[in-house]
Amino acid sequence: MDCICEILQALVGLAIVAVIVLVMVAHVTASVANLMRDNKEKRFITATGAEELFPSLHDPPSIELSVVVPAYNEELRMPLMLDEAMEYLESRRKRQASFTYEVIVVDDGSKDKTTEMALQYTRKYGAEKVRVLTLVKNRGKGGAVRLGTLSSRGRLVLMADADGATKFADVEKVEMGLQDLSPKPDNMAISCGSRAHLQQDAVTQRSLFRNFLMHGFHFLVWFLCVRGIRDTQCGFKLFTREAALRTFSSLHVERWAFDVELLYIAQCFNIPIAEVAVNWTEIEGSKLVPFWSWLQMGRDLIFIRLRYLTGAWKLHQPSKSH
Repeated sequence: MDCICEILQALVGLAIVAVIVLVMVAHVTASVANLMRDNKEKRFITATGAEELFPSLHDPPSIELSVVVPAYNEELRMPLMLDEAMEYLESRRKRQASFTYEVIVVDDGSKDKTTEMALQYTRKYGAEKVRVLTLVKNRGKGGAVRLGTLSSRGRLVLMADADGATKFADVEKVEMGLQDLSPKPDNMAISCGSRAHLQQDAVTQRSLFRNFLMHGFHFLVWFLCVRGIRDTQCGFKLFTREAALRTFSSLHVERWAFDVELLYIAQCFNIPIAEVAVNWTEIEGSKLVPFWSWLQMGRDLIFIRLRYLTGAWKLHQPSKSH
């Protein structure tokens, strides 16, 4: 009996040491998000080939909707998404005289011709409607979305994936979700597209191992960071301008888990969040590598929580810098 007690005490001691080491590692390795831009990232190319400075999210809105599309090596998949988006946006503009929009394609350091392809839409529709932000080096999806959002002009800002997995017309569904939220403190609100209603079908089609990874990730999200949102990872989220400024100004994570940190920040600021079912189709060519991406996201979730708890990362009011 004494031997068992000693073993248990040793195990508890090791667990305590492991937690202390993990906290120290999370704190020491914490880095502040790099908001500095290369000079090339401060400008967009107009339809005539001239260069102009991007505006700032700190400025008052001048259009109704900004659509931010992060893209890494999306030369082949993105044209279908942009065609669908532009058809919808142009049709809506004709139906609603007051509706104005822009699409900001953020090329996240691609090695293919993503920028050249996106610029074809600038030439076709004009730089008032389609702008391309080309990053000098790859930052990750979160970094790309953040810089695109910080360059937007819209009263509302929509994050939309380049693969077109979500039907673009579903923006009306997430808009309704946003409108239904009340009250909106300081006009801050977020509406998240969700695939949770499709989860049962997805479970039957995935392997046991992938389902284990998925449920493990969902548990960590719930336990460590975000409560009440069943699908944090759908790449179709709508922000009021005020909510975008508040959340993206504190964002640190630039890779796959950035959605979770965004929603964690939003809940810390008591920003109301709606979750709205959207149409979604799995598109071939995903850059998410099941095991390693889930492992990286799991690590990021633990570090998000620990870094905010230890003060390595802080929530702050947006600054006036651009």
